Amino acid sequence: MPRALILLLGIAAAMVVLFGLREVASIAGPVVLALVLVIAVSPVRGWLNARHAPTWLQVAVPFLIVVLVLVGMVAILTISGTQLAALLPTYNSQFQRLLTDAQHWATTHGISNAALEKGLQAFDPGRVLELVQTLLGSVIGILTALFLVVVLLLAMSLDAPVTAKILTTTNGNRQLVTALATFAHKTRRYLIVSTVFGLISAVLDMIALTLLGVPLPLLWGVLALIANYIPNIGFVISLLPPAMLALLDGGVKTMLLVVAAYIVINVVTQSFILPKFLGDAVGLSTTMTFISLIVWTSVLGPLGAILAIPLSLLTRALLIDSDPSAAWAQALVSGKLPGTGR
Repeated sequence: MPRALILLLGIAAAMVVLFGLREVASIAGPVVLALVLVIAVSPVRGWLNARHAPTWLQVAVPFLIVVLVLVGMVAILTISGTQLAALLPTYNSQFQRLLTDAQHWATTHGISNAALEKGLQAFDPGRVLELVQTLLGSVIGILTALFLVVVLLLAMSLDAPVTAKILTTTNGNRQLVTALATFAHKTRRYLIVSTVFGLISAVLDMIALTLLGVPLPLLWGVLALIANYIPNIGFVISLLPPAMLALLDGGVKTMLLVVAAYIVINVVTQSFILPKFLGDAVGLSTTMTFISLIVWTSVLGPLGAILAIPLSLLTRALLIDSDPSAAWAQALVSGKLPGTGR
């Protein structure tokens, strides 16, 4: 079969799969999230198994760890989001004053009033409040999705001990089994290292925001932790809300200090220290990481952005690492020459 035809058929099949996943995103997203969480806590199950703990304990302990973390994060986001919705209307006067100052500055620099008025219409504080209220109204949907994730977690946790034994003892496709084991190892390493450094960044962000007097530092700390899993643009997502709130609460100087603090913390933890610990755990080039973010966000929405790296690692394991003849594709997606490590 001509190579061009094989390429076209592969692209067509990929498009069909991606569009199919988008149609069932409300199910596919929680399934992948549950799988990733089970993989993340699998060392706990392995530690208990090595100490000959009963099977029910090997299932219960990792399951409860994940559930408590999820419930805690949802509780923090819900309470803090409610506080934010109550806080925003109190900044109407500050918002109007900032708009007046901006209008005065723009007119003194030759910008026409007509163009300025048209641009200012997009900054209606009422629209911002409506957006926050809409997000808070979706808490029920989040809790529903959380319920599905918890049920899936329980099912996968119950099957995890048996699944691990099957993969290590059966004589099936060893290349595929090795690829899946590599996927689990890389995903677990990526999640653990990213979580540790995400917590460090979140705590430092919270300390900086507290010292600068920015309201709701706990909310922005949790946001920084979650955004840490979003490649390339996660830092910007975690920076914009507290910077805008700092502008309303303390003025331009406070906003600039928040931006400076976030940049320093992000550069030190994410650019200098994190790569030394993460190493080759991801196995994706910078370009492939960004493409993964775009593709999985368009397929699964915000959850796809958070799970972009694990989803791409799973795709690589199933389509590339399990195929002995796909060494060239491994080098292409990792950005490293075969056998050189660079």
